[in-house]
Amino acid sequence: MTINVVIAGPRGRMGTEAVKMVTNEPSFNLVACIDRKNDGEKMREYPNLSQQNIPVFESPEECFHTKKADVFIDLTVPEACFDHATLAIQNNIRTVIGTSGLTASQIEELTILSNNNQTGCIIAPNFAIGAVLMMQFSKMAAKYFPDVEIIEKHHDQKLDAPSGTAVKTVELIKETRTAKSQGRPDEEETMPGARGAEEEGIHVHSVRLPGHVAHQEVIFGSSGQTLTIKHDSIDRQSFMSGVKFAVEKVMDMNKLVYGLENILDI
Repeated sequence: MTINVVIAGPRGRMGTEAVKMVTNEPSFNLVACIDRKNDGEKMREYPNLSQQNIPVFESPEECFHTKKADVFIDLTVPEACFDHATLAIQNNIRTVIGTSGLTASQIEELTILSNNNQTGCIIAPNFAIGAVLMMQFSKMAAKYFPDVEIIEKHHDQKLDAPSGTAVKTVELIKETRTAKSQGRPDEEETMPGARGAEEEGIHVHSVRLPGHVAHQEVIFGSSGQTLTIKHDSIDRQSFMSGVKFAVEKVMDMNKLVYGLENILDI
């Protein structure tokens, strides 16, 4: 069976790789792209993306009403992603979201819409299988090592901080860890923000520098020992196997799933 795909954000770093993956996958058919400023162009006019005669729409409404799509992939920015995903699900187009930065209320709205429409949707804070395992191992470790901090590092063009992966990691850790204060109760930040963001005592530190792609380490401390669980994506190709898997898996879903770990056999 051929799966017809629409991609939003084809010029971005993730979008570029997704276009390559979809056009090179025999069971996928890229029928259109959504781009906020290149309406009416063809994918063959995009440098280094595709030589195929694939239409580009500025309006997601026009795209979804014009092209028959099975799956919509969003790799844009949070403010656009929510509207795109809402329209796709309303049009009964299964949706795969790799955009991070959606709020809890937006995820809840999409969950209700997806479940009511019985139209599958996958929101993945990270598509790298290794990163998913890193998050699951952190959840396991937090049961025995409740003192934990997270350092996540990304390229300097990333819009949100902390990353969706860090936020998801905190959520998973909270499932097995009781909230607690960490460090000295009378500690003082002599430079505001030095201890990073805090959620139930878990400190999260975001680094944004050129040269990085996506990296995270979860550091646990206990008496006489430390445990570090670390994952590095050194190339955006690391995410494409997860995107491919999500596209295939969402075809058999009729509700929203948040987190790739929920569709993996782990």
